[in-house]
Amino acid sequence: MPTITIDTHSGFCFGVVRAIAEAERQLAFPGETLYCLGEIVHNTEEVQRLETLGLRIIGMEQFRQLEDARVLIRAHGEPPSTYEIARNNRIQLVDATCPIVLKLQQRIKTGFEQMQARGGQVLIFGKAGHAEVIGLNGQTGNRAIVVESLQEVEKLDFSKPTMLFSQTTMDAGKYAEIAGYIAAQCEKHQVDFKSVDSICKSMSQRAGQLRAFALQQDAVVFVSGKQSSNGKYLYSICRSYNPDTFFVSSADELASKDFLDARGRPRFARIGVCGATSTPMWLMENVAERIRCFCRGHAGASRNAAFENQGNMQEDPSSRHIRKAGNLPAPDGSRQSDPESESR
Repeated sequence: MPTITIDTHSGFCFGVVRAIAEAERQLAFPGETLYCLGEIVHNTEEVQRLETLGLRIIGMEQFRQLEDARVLIRAHGEPPSTYEIARNNRIQLVDATCPIVLKLQQRIKTGFEQMQARGGQVLIFGKAGHAEVIGLNGQTGNRAIVVESLQEVEKLDFSKPTMLFSQTTMDAGKYAEIAGYIAAQCEKHQVDFKSVDSICKSMSQRAGQLRAFALQQDAVVFVSGKQSSNGKYLYSICRSYNPDTFFVSSADELASKDFLDARGRPRFARIGVCGATSTPMWLMENVAERIRCFCRGHAGASRNAAFENQGNMQEDPSSRHIRKAGNLPAPDGSRQSDPESESR
């Protein structure tokens, strides 16, 4: 039986924990419907759990049409225009914006005003269209320049004062690279440059923790919603340090043959389970338990048949549908290869 370890550093970040706790608290009150503007977290399993409690997910178009309603603002935050709509439509906002994001919004607003007074510009290192970035750029009236790579930055004009911020979940190394390039360009033009390192410290620490965890395992199962930017980033780190890494969104996407050899014996002695900052601990526990089920009683019997006949397991009947993790679409839309074929 292999040792299966769940990474204690994985799971919801502080901001997501706070938002979900607030949603659960609000849902405990009977009566008025609680809406959430956008998915409260980029994890389908957790969203479905909250929907069974009564949460209703809506988009911006539906939000604009609401009146006299109660709406949760998720941890990503919202631009000022959202609050204006709420005031006009008598919408009660339950604001669960992460305090770190909220502080960053205020800093960007102040920084943009300073740059405007000096004929300068504000850059935000982040993913265009991401909910957090929409909220951040909203503080500038959508006049900040959003960049995702050094290649985009190299096309810009740095003959004017520049201030650089970052989406809180971006790669710290790439931010430093971009900040270094801008600093050199601004020095060349003899104009001021200010770098405001606004990447969440728990996020930057998470990357290092995940590297260490991945190196300690023979195989890793990374659990995340496929739409999670944070999940895509952390998965790439994990896979770069341990090529026997599988990406799944739930236990149903696991396959016994990824963990058992042709004779039905465990392929790995140490298997780690970890996830994104949008992955609930209960989901990682489900994944770990499914792997244990595959590896129990491996002396001769079919692994999948053995799992389906275990009446004392806590898995629901739908968990019998399994697919090979190695053939699932990777977060970027490409196909993952079989771990045995990896030469990285």
